[in-house]
Amino acid sequence: MNSPQENTRPQPRTKPAEVRLDELMDAAENLFISKGFEATTVSEIVRDAGVAKGTFYHYFPSKIEVLGALRERFTRQFIDRIQLAMDACPANDAVARLHAWCNSGVAAYLDSMAVHDALYHDHHYPTRGNQDRDTVLDQVLALLNEGIALGAWQLDNPRLTAMLMYHGMHGAVDNLVVSEDLRGTDLGAQLSQQFLRLLGCG
Repeated sequence: MNSPQENTRPQPRTKPAEVRLDELMDAAENLFISKGFEATTVSEIVRDAGVAKGTFYHYFPSKIEVLGALRERFTRQFIDRIQLAMDACPANDAVARLHAWCNSGVAAYLDSMAVHDALYHDHHYPTRGNQDRDTVLDQVLALLNEGIALGAWQLDNPRLTAMLMYHGMHGAVDNLVVSEDLRGTDLGAQLSQQFLRLLGCG
């Protein structure tokens, strides 16, 4: 049996490195949303994260690198959510997986629009933004190539089609947000219908 002294032994105060990193990134993300990237200072980030400046610079050389890390995390969470929805469909049903890509993509974009706008509506890190876009495009391209292999559709230029679908979905969601006439519409279903026609299946 443990002694009372052993049971009341204080827990270590130092948080794991991954927890500290998440707290720094969360604090930066919230400030970028509320104040904007330019207006946010490193001092504010460490204040909200409850850490010293030295801890910040242990992980990030500057504020720009925080933005890059947040973009990478956003992209990973975005594609993981969509992939989970697609993987819930039969592997041999390319049309169902395309429906899932449209529906989950629209939902993920709408749910995270404030974060997306805070991280991407600037020109501070253009190369990183292109890498994130290419990561999402690769997911669409994989879906299209799966459909080709299954005989669901035929495409001469799958990557061009992936670009049309990627930009079409993002543009449609942006339009949905600013247009009161379109609110309440099932945008995912509408995009699915249009993209299936683009693929020669409609």
